Amino acid sequence: MNTLTNQKHYAGYVNIIGCPNVGKSSLVNAIMGFKLNIVTPKAQTTRHRILAIYNEPHYQIIFSDTPGIVQKPSNELHHKMLQYIDQAFQDADLLLLLIDAHKPCDIPIEYIERFKISLVPVFVVINKIDLVKEEILNKIEKEWKEQLPNAFILKISALLGTGVKELLNEIKKYIPESPPYFDKEDITDKTERFIVSEIIREKILLLYREEIPYAVEVIVNTFKEDEKIIRIQADIIVERETQKMIIIGEKGRSIKELGIAARKDLESFFKKQIYLELFVKVEKNWRNNKNKLNYFGYRDAD
Repeated sequence: MNTLTNQKHYAGYVNIIGCPNVGKSSLVNAIMGFKLNIVTPKAQTTRHRILAIYNEPHYQIIFSDTPGIVQKPSNELHHKMLQYIDQAFQDADLLLLLIDAHKPCDIPIEYIERFKISLVPVFVVINKIDLVKEEILNKIEKEWKEQLPNAFILKISALLGTGVKELLNEIKKYIPESPPYFDKEDITDKTERFIVSEIIREKILLLYREEIPYAVEVIVNTFKEDEKIIRIQADIIVERETQKMIIIGEKGRSIKELGIAARKDLESFFKKQIYLELFVKVEKNWRNNKNKLNYFGYRDAD
C-alpha cells in the first residue's frame, strides 16, 4: 500500500456484462497483462463471477468477469449464473457492456433497461474490431448510441490489445477515491484450488465436443505445495456413465491427453512442477440439483 499520506488512492469495481463469447475473459486477461481467466471458443466458458484485481501505486480496479447472459435458462446452473450477473448490476462503480462486433447478439430488453436506469457510469465496449469493416463498426456504434444515449462508447480488440490501454485510461477517470479493497499484492478473489479447477475445465472445453464440456464440473480435493512441486488430486464430475467413458477414452488416452495439457498450463501459472492426478465420477443430473450446486461452489449471490 502507498506510504505517501498526501497521495490520493482510487479503488472501485468495474463489472463486465455481455453475451457468451463476446470476449469478457479475454479483455480481463489483456488488462491484467497475463492469463488469469480461462478462454475458449465455447459458450458458457465462465460460470462464476470472478474478480481480477488490477493494481497500480495509486489505483486498485477490481474487474468482475461474469457469465454470459443466458437467453433461456435450461437448468438450475443457468439460474445460478444469472444471479451472478444480477449481483454485478448492484455493486458496480462502473458497468461495462461488452459487444461482439463480429457476431452481435440480442441482449434481452430487461438488461438494456437496467443499463438505461443505471446510477453509475455505463461503458459500451465494442470488441473484435479487427474482424469487421469500418462501416459495420460505425453502424454498431450508431445503434448503441440510440439504445443507450448516456453511455460512453469505445472500440477495442481484446485479443490484439488494440484500444485496451485507452479503455483503461478512460475507466480510471470514473474510479472513486478510496483505500484498496484488497491487498495490493492480490490478483484475484479466488483460491488456488479454484484456479486449478478452471484450468482443468478449460482443457475439457477445448478437447471434448458437444455436450461433454457442459456436463462437467471439476473439484480439487487436494492441493499440497512443497518447495519445488505441487501435488494436486481432482475429480472430474459428469452426469452419465457414457460421458465418463468419453472423458477417459480408449485405454485412458483421452484423460492422459487432458492431464498433460492441464499440467502444462498449471506449471506456467504456478511456476512450479505439478503432479496432477485425475479421477472421473458420475453425479446424475448435478446441474439441476441445488445441493450439489452449492457443494460445487455455485452458491446464491449475496
